[in-house]
Amino acid sequence: MPAPRLSLKARALRFLSMREHSRLELGRKLARHAEEGDDVDALLDFLEKNNWLSQERFSESLIHRRAARFGNSRIVAELQSHGVAGEALQELKQGLNESETARACEVWQRKFGTVATDPAERNKQMRFLMQRGFSQKAVRTAMKGDPGEDDW
Repeated sequence: MPAPRLSLKARALRFLSMREHSRLELGRKLARHAEEGDDVDALLDFLEKNNWLSQERFSESLIHRRAARFGNSRIVAELQSHGVAGEALQELKQGLNESETARACEVWQRKFGTVATDPAERNKQMRFLMQRGFSQKAVRTAMKGDPGEDDW
């Protein structure tokens, strides 16, 4: 006997029970399963009205998952790809800026742990941190090996 087809609302609640989703992301997922006559936008509005779908919670969740491994530019780009914009994005950027140098030092310490002695190794370490989305200032500070010094 085949499994019963889930309604669009049941699918949305199932997705949201697994993890937080942005409105844009959940809308894309639900659009694949929408049948004629289903109004995905109305369902998303209903979920937001009942606080089951929250852009703020999604943003905090994404930042919490990514902050230990990635820099500000990478996290902000991912937030933008999920439809977070405007003043909310500016506030999130400001919060991320406060901890970027410390996060870069932690990532560098976990991956390398020792200050590079030759230029090839130094470039490798810099590329690694830059690809993770850290700013040049944070990378320079982390590459010194002493997170207490922030005078570059």
